[in-house]
This record gives sequence, structure tokens and C-alpha cells, in this order.
Amino acid sequence: MFVTARSSRVAVAAAFALLAAAGCTSDDDKPDAGLIDVTTMRGAFLQAAEIGPTWTAPETSADPQQLVSFCGGTTAAPALPPGAETVSSSFADEGETGAQTLEQLALVYSDEKGAKAGQSLLRAVADGCAPTVSVPAAVTSDKSEPAYAETVEVRDLDEGGWSGFVLIRHKSYEKTHPGTADTAVAVVTSRNVVLVDTYAIYQLDKSDPAAGFEADWKKLVGSVVQRVG
Repeated sequence: MFVTARSSRVAVAAAFALLAAAGCTSDDDKPDAGLIDVTTMRGAFLQAAEIGPTWTAPETSADPQQLVSFCGGTTAAPALPPGAETVSSSFADEGETGAQTLEQLALVYSDEKGAKAGQSLLRAVADGCAPTVSVPAAVTSDKSEPAYAETVEVRDLDEGGWSGFVLIRHKSYEKTHPGTADTAVAVVTSRNVVLVDTYAIYQLDKSDPAAGFEADWKKLVGSVVQRVG
């Protein structure tokens, strides 16, 4: 089990039993090099108890046909690439001074060609993101959000034989309403599957990025891909 950065104290305690166990499997236990099915991906997803004792499934799960925004700000989420069967799960950890969320979504195609095409569509969206966006304060009937600036960085990513990219978003609210949001959207492909793994941590009354954020999202992604192989 490992525990990601707890939003109320922003500290990391990681006893990485999942990865240790994955590294000790015999050749007979490893999945073959053929196509990956939906059942395999569903079984590879982390469950709330594996992430940490305070994580739970939200009352309303994320729409399995809806991706998160890549570019931040008020930019709409990219369209789901066509031709894949989807499987997803989402969890949250809400504290007094912030929250964390994890959304795991897999696009399972019938062949490798489809997965590569799907990832290419998503990479094109990522490459079109503006590096910095500024959003004025917004007040609507159902929410009130202070003004903020958000940066977006796109990096190549290779994790356990899965390759693709990750978007790193950092949102910082105006000084009169201090708060931050750090989001990693990892999009990696192996064989016939595109995995979209999104980890976010929100902090109130803070202006610095969340401690341990970089290590946490990498561990979350790494746990899933090592289970699949």
C-alpha cells in the first residue's frame, strides 16, 4: 500500500508494496505479450484501499466517456478517440484543507494500430495547449471561483514499457484567496491500450506546489502499468 500526499498535511508516506510484489512475479505469472483485454485493465486499476485509508469512491463517478481537460483553464476536455471500449474508475480523498482525486481510464482497442492512432489524437491536443492561461474570477449559481493563473507543461513519458506523454498543470489562485491545484494527466500506450491516468491535489491557503506531487503521480501510474506488464 502507498499513501499519496495527504491534502491536510501535504506529507508523503510510501511503502511501495505494490511495485515490490510486481517485481517478484515469476515468468509464468506474467501476462503474455498478446493483446490486453478489458478485464485485465479493470483488474490493474488501483482500488481505494490500496492508495490510502482515507481514499473512497465518490458518490458520483466520472463519466467513462469523458476525459479531463488537458489544457487547463476553461478549456473543454478533448473528445474521446473513437473505436475503443472504455473502462474506468475514480477515487477521492477529501480533507479539511484540500482534496485529492484519481481518475483511471483505459481505451481498449482491437489492435495496436487503433491504440497508436488514439494516442496520436490526444497528443495533438496536448501539443496545442497554451503554456500559460489566466482566468478571471467567476461567480455562477452553483460555484464561486477566484481568479487564477495556470501553467501547462507537456513531457514525453516512458513507464514500464508504456510510452506516451504527461501533462503537468499547476494552478495558482490570486493572493487574496490563496490556493493551488496540481494535476498530472498521463497518457501512455502499450500494445492495444491507451491508459489515461489523472492525479490531482488541491490545497487551500497555500501558494506553493504540493509537496511530493511529482513522486506521487509517477507511483500511481507505475503501479497500474506494472500490473499489466
